[in-house]
Amino acid sequence: MNKKLSIFLIILMITLVFSGMALAQDRLILATTTSTENSGLLDEILPTFEEKFDVRVDVIAVGTGRAISLAENGDADIILVHARAAEDAFVEAGYGVNRRDVMYNDFVILGPADDPAGVKGMESAVAALEKIANSESNFISRGDDSGTHKKELSLWEKASVKPSGSWYMETGQGMGASINVANEKEGYILADRGTFLAYSGDIDLELLVSGDPLLFNPYGIIPVNPAYHTHVNYQKAMALVGYITSQEGQQMIYNYTKYGERLFNPSAITPENFN
Repeated sequence: MNKKLSIFLIILMITLVFSGMALAQDRLILATTTSTENSGLLDEILPTFEEKFDVRVDVIAVGTGRAISLAENGDADIILVHARAAEDAFVEAGYGVNRRDVMYNDFVILGPADDPAGVKGMESAVAALEKIANSESNFISRGDDSGTHKKELSLWEKASVKPSGSWYMETGQGMGASINVANEKEGYILADRGTFLAYSGDIDLELLVSGDPLLFNPYGIIPVNPAYHTHVNYQKAMALVGYITSQEGQQMIYNYTKYGERLFNPSAITPENFN
């Protein structure tokens, strides 16, 4: 065997060994909301988790409804979502196990600075939506069965309004993209506070309505039940649950800010226990 061929074979063997190591690394599929991704929080938390547990986390960022459907079909190992009624139904049907509270923030109503519907400072989100509908001011809906969309629809129902017409526009897109559409259309939109804060430096929309208890926005994390889908990576899914609800994970959530404001509040551990 000549020297050049020997060197080639050695390089090939080394390449195959390292390729095999890369392929052997555990993979965890996390289906989550666009709000957690758009906020940048996952980029803060996941790299440390991946390093500690020798796993690659593949994130599928969609609406809560779609994330739950993916998990029901066995196309995700774990979900991080924010629609409690849908989460409870997912667990009660046997698709998910060991749900844990992770964090919370709130929904807010954003709108243009001139506020044509006159809702700024209102304490009731339902009353604010009534005024927006009556004035037929532009309103942008995600229209994607996300947690935000579910909340929006519940508020319209409480207002006894069935939104329709040229003033009501559905994007079928995620939170960040929908905020950008609302900004372009100078319209109103229901958004989670975290994504609003992440985008606030690049848009003209203002926070007009907040503080209503109906706008509370909790997030939960749920591994897919391995009894339903035996192929799921349940071990690493539970590792992510443990990590994100641990002192370290909760502290990272608490410390994560944009423009000097906290985007999410940890709910698995109270801030009094932080360093």
